[in-house]
Amino acid sequence: MNRVLIIDDDKDLGTLLEKSLTLEGLAGDTCHSGKEGLAALAKQSYQLIVLDVMMPGMDGFETMAQIRKSSGIPILMLTSKSDNASKVHGLRAGADDYLTKPFDMAEFIARVLSLIRRYTRFNPGNEAPQQLNFSGLSIDLDRHTVTTGQETLLLPPKEFDILLFCARHQGKILTKQQIYEAVWGEPYVYDDSNIMAIISRLRKKIEPDPAAPTYIQTVKGIGYQFNTEV
Repeated sequence: MNRVLIIDDDKDLGTLLEKSLTLEGLAGDTCHSGKEGLAALAKQSYQLIVLDVMMPGMDGFETMAQIRKSSGIPILMLTSKSDNASKVHGLRAGADDYLTKPFDMAEFIARVLSLIRRYTRFNPGNEAPQQLNFSGLSIDLDRHTVTTGQETLLLPPKEFDILLFCARHQGKILTKQQIYEAVWGEPYVYDDSNIMAIISRLRKKIEPDPAAPTYIQTVKGIGYQFNTEV
Protein backbone atom coordinates (compact mmCIF):
# COMPACT_ATOMS: atom_id res chain seq x y z
CA MET A 1 0.00 0.00 0.00
CA ASN A 2 1.28 3.47 -0.88
CA ARG A 3 1.84 5.70 2.15
CA VAL A 4 1.64 9.47 2.40
CA LEU A 5 3.33 11.54 5.11
CA ILE A 6 1.44 14.72 6.00
CA ILE A 7 3.47 17.40 7.80
CA ASP A 8 1.17 20.21 8.92
CA ASP A 9 0.62 21.90 12.29
CA ASP A 10 -3.14 22.16 11.56
CA LYS A 11 -4.38 19.05 13.37
CA ASP A 12 -7.93 19.25 11.99
CA LEU A 13 -6.69 19.48 8.42
CA GLY A 14 -4.27 16.59 9.00
CA THR A 15 -7.11 14.39 10.22
CA LEU A 16 -9.28 15.34 7.23
CA LEU A 17 -6.50 14.60 4.75
CA GLU A 18 -5.80 11.24 6.37
CA LYS A 19 -9.47 10.23 6.09
CA SER A 20 -9.60 11.30 2.44
CA LEU A 21 -6.48 9.27 1.64
CA THR A 22 -7.93 6.21 3.36
CA LEU A 23 -11.02 6.41 1.15
CA GLU A 24 -8.70 6.20 -1.88
CA GLY A 25 -6.92 3.10 -0.55
CA LEU A 26 -3.85 5.02 0.64
CA ALA A 27 -2.30 5.07 4.07
CA GLY A 28 -1.62 8.43 5.70
CA ASP A 29 0.45 9.47 8.71
CA THR A 30 0.31 13.00 10.12
CA CYS A 31 3.05 14.90 11.93
CA HIS A 32 2.60 18.40 13.30
CA SER A 33 6.13 19.76 12.98
CA GLY A 34 9.11 19.50 10.68
CA LYS A 35 11.15 17.62 13.27
CA GLU A 36 8.38 15.06 13.80
CA GLY A 37 8.12 14.61 10.05
CA LEU A 38 11.84 13.99 9.62
CA ALA A 39 11.75 11.43 12.43
CA ALA A 40 8.82 9.63 10.81
CA LEU A 41 10.56 9.61 7.44
CA ALA A 42 13.61 7.98 9.01
CA LYS A 43 11.50 5.12 10.37
CA GLN A 44 8.99 4.48 7.59
CA SER A 45 9.00 4.33 3.79
CA TYR A 46 6.67 6.79 2.05
CA GLN A 47 5.74 7.47 -1.58
CA LEU A 48 4.72 11.12 -1.08
CA ILE A 49 5.07 13.96 1.42
CA VAL A 50 2.42 16.64 1.85
CA LEU A 51 4.24 19.57 3.42
CA ASP A 52 2.84 22.82 4.78
CA VAL A 53 4.96 25.94 4.34
CA MET A 54 3.91 27.88 7.43
CA MET A 55 4.78 25.94 10.58
CA PRO A 56 6.29 27.12 13.87
CA GLY A 57 9.90 26.24 14.51
CA MET A 58 11.19 24.41 11.44
CA ASP A 59 9.09 25.67 8.54
CA GLY A 60 8.30 23.84 5.33
CA PHE A 61 11.32 25.13 3.43
CA GLU A 62 13.77 24.07 6.15
CA THR A 63 12.08 20.69 6.37
CA MET A 64 12.23 20.20 2.60
CA ALA A 65 15.92 21.14 2.54
CA GLN A 66 16.63 18.38 5.06
CA ILE A 67 14.55 15.85 3.10
CA ARG A 68 16.26 16.70 -0.18
CA LYS A 69 19.69 15.93 1.28
CA SER A 70 18.91 12.22 1.09
CA SER A 71 15.63 11.64 -0.75
CA GLY A 72 13.98 12.38 -4.08
CA ILE A 73 10.51 11.50 -2.75
CA PRO A 74 7.85 13.76 -4.33
CA ILE A 75 6.72 16.68 -2.18
CA LEU A 76 3.35 18.41 -2.50
CA MET A 77 3.58 21.79 -0.75
CA LEU A 78 0.62 23.59 0.81
CA THR A 79 0.75 27.39 0.65
CA SER A 80 -1.59 30.23 1.59
CA LYS A 81 -3.76 31.66 -1.16
CA SER A 82 -1.86 34.93 -1.60
CA ASP A 83 1.67 33.67 -0.99
CA ASN A 84 3.01 33.56 -4.57
CA ALA A 85 6.59 33.93 -3.39
CA SER A 86 6.32 30.67 -1.43
CA LYS A 87 5.06 28.82 -4.50
CA VAL A 88 8.02 29.95 -6.56
CA HIS A 89 10.49 29.33 -3.76
CA GLY A 90 9.02 25.88 -3.12
CA LEU A 91 9.20 24.72 -6.73
CA ARG A 92 12.71 26.08 -7.08
CA ALA A 93 13.86 24.45 -3.83
CA GLY A 94 12.65 20.98 -4.74
CA ALA A 95 8.87 20.73 -4.40
CA ASP A 96 7.16 18.77 -7.17
CA ASP A 97 3.78 20.49 -6.95
CA TYR A 98 1.79 22.82 -4.73
CA LEU A 99 -1.78 23.57 -3.64
CA THR A 100 -3.09 26.80 -2.18
CA LYS A 101 -5.28 26.75 0.90
CA PRO A 102 -8.22 26.43 0.97
CA PHE A 103 -8.34 23.72 -1.70
CA ASP A 104 -10.87 21.31 -3.10
CA MET A 105 -10.39 17.79 -1.69
CA ALA A 106 -10.97 16.21 -5.10
CA GLU A 107 -8.09 18.26 -6.51
CA PHE A 108 -5.90 17.28 -3.57
CA ILE A 109 -6.52 13.58 -4.20
CA ALA A 110 -5.91 14.01 -7.94
CA ARG A 111 -2.55 15.69 -7.30
CA VAL A 112 -1.57 13.01 -4.78
CA LEU A 113 -2.40 10.13 -7.11
CA SER A 114 -0.63 11.78 -10.04
CA LEU A 115 2.57 12.37 -8.08
CA ILE A 116 2.61 8.85 -6.67
CA ARG A 117 1.97 7.35 -10.12
CA ARG A 118 4.88 9.24 -11.66
CA TYR A 119 7.20 8.51 -8.76
CA THR A 120 6.58 4.78 -8.84
CA ARG A 121 6.87 4.75 -12.63
CA PHE A 122 10.24 6.49 -12.67
CA ASN A 123 11.45 5.02 -9.42
CA PRO A 124 10.08 1.54 -8.66
CA GLY A 125 12.67 0.96 -5.94
CA ASN A 126 11.63 4.13 -4.05
CA GLU A 127 15.14 5.59 -4.24
CA ALA A 128 15.85 9.04 -5.57
CA PRO A 129 15.47 8.79 -9.36
CA GLN A 130 18.70 9.60 -11.20
CA GLN A 131 17.46 9.07 -14.75
CA LEU A 132 14.18 9.56 -16.55
CA ASN A 133 13.69 7.29 -19.54
CA PHE A 134 11.28 7.80 -22.40
CA SER A 135 10.99 6.36 -25.87
CA GLY A 136 14.12 7.58 -27.66
CA LEU A 137 15.10 10.00 -24.89
CA SER A 138 16.89 9.67 -21.54
CA ILE A 139 17.49 12.48 -19.04
CA ASP A 140 20.40 11.95 -16.66
CA LEU A 141 19.88 14.05 -13.52
CA ASP A 142 23.39 13.50 -12.18
CA ARG A 143 25.30 14.46 -15.31
CA HIS A 144 22.75 16.98 -16.60
CA THR A 145 22.90 15.25 -19.97
CA VAL A 146 20.26 14.12 -22.42
CA THR A 147 20.66 11.08 -24.64
CA THR A 148 18.66 10.82 -27.84
CA GLY A 149 18.76 8.07 -30.42
CA GLN A 150 21.68 9.90 -32.06
CA GLU A 151 23.94 11.29 -29.32
CA THR A 152 24.45 12.38 -25.72
CA LEU A 153 24.13 16.13 -25.21
CA LEU A 154 25.26 18.42 -22.41
CA LEU A 155 22.54 21.05 -22.40
CA PRO A 156 22.83 24.64 -21.16
CA PRO A 157 21.25 24.99 -17.68
CA LYS A 158 18.00 26.67 -18.72
CA GLU A 159 17.37 24.19 -21.54
CA PHE A 160 18.01 21.27 -19.20
CA ASP A 161 15.86 22.75 -16.42
CA ILE A 162 12.90 23.38 -18.73
CA LEU A 163 13.12 19.89 -20.19
CA LEU A 164 13.35 18.31 -16.74
CA PHE A 165 10.47 20.38 -15.34
CA CYS A 166 8.21 19.40 -18.26
CA ALA A 167 9.24 15.73 -18.08
CA ARG A 168 8.62 15.54 -14.34
CA HIS A 169 5.10 16.84 -14.97
CA GLN A 170 4.42 14.55 -17.91
CA GLY A 171 0.86 14.93 -19.18
CA LYS A 172 0.19 18.15 -17.26
CA ILE A 173 -0.43 21.29 -19.31
CA LEU A 174 2.06 23.88 -18.10
CA THR A 175 1.62 27.58 -18.70
CA LYS A 176 4.55 29.77 -19.61
CA GLN A 177 4.16 31.42 -16.21
CA GLN A 178 4.49 28.08 -14.39
CA ILE A 179 7.58 27.19 -16.39
CA TYR A 180 9.16 30.59 -15.86
CA GLU A 181 8.58 30.70 -12.10
CA ALA A 182 9.82 27.14 -11.59
CA VAL A 183 12.93 27.45 -13.74
CA TRP A 184 13.95 31.06 -13.10
CA GLY A 185 12.86 31.00 -9.44
CA GLU A 186 11.32 34.45 -9.48
CA PRO A 187 7.89 36.02 -10.03
CA TYR A 188 6.73 35.88 -13.62
CA VAL A 189 7.41 38.87 -15.83
CA TYR A 190 5.85 38.68 -19.27
CA ASP A 191 8.72 37.09 -21.14
CA ASP A 192 7.13 34.57 -23.46
CA SER A 193 9.65 35.21 -26.24
CA ASN A 194 12.52 34.05 -24.03
CA ILE A 195 10.79 30.78 -23.10
CA MET A 196 9.73 30.17 -26.69
CA ALA A 197 13.28 30.75 -27.95
CA ILE A 198 14.76 28.31 -25.42
CA ILE A 199 12.17 25.63 -26.21
CA SER A 200 12.83 26.14 -29.92
CA ARG A 201 16.56 25.56 -29.37
CA LEU A 202 15.80 22.56 -27.19
CA ARG A 203 13.54 21.00 -29.82
CA LYS A 204 16.25 21.32 -32.47
CA LYS A 205 18.52 19.23 -30.24
CA ILE A 206 16.19 16.49 -28.94
CA GLU A 207 13.28 16.20 -31.37
CA PRO A 208 13.44 13.83 -34.37
CA ASP A 209 11.38 16.45 -36.22
CA PRO A 210 11.43 19.88 -34.50
CA ALA A 211 8.54 21.03 -36.67
CA ALA A 212 6.35 18.24 -35.29
CA PRO A 213 7.59 17.76 -31.71
CA THR A 214 7.39 14.33 -30.12
CA TYR A 215 8.25 15.32 -26.55
CA ILE A 216 7.47 18.93 -25.63
CA GLN A 217 4.25 19.73 -27.44
CA THR A 218 2.59 23.12 -27.76
CA VAL A 219 -0.91 23.55 -26.33
CA LYS A 220 -2.16 26.51 -28.33
CA GLY A 221 -3.10 29.52 -26.27
CA ILE A 222 -2.00 27.92 -22.98
CA GLY A 223 1.55 26.62 -22.93
CA TYR A 224 3.27 23.26 -23.27
CA GLN A 225 2.77 19.60 -22.37
CA PHE A 226 5.24 16.72 -22.21
CA ASN A 227 3.75 13.94 -24.32
CA THR A 228 2.12 11.18 -22.25
CA GLU A 229 2.70 8.59 -24.99
CA VAL A 230 6.51 8.55 -24.96
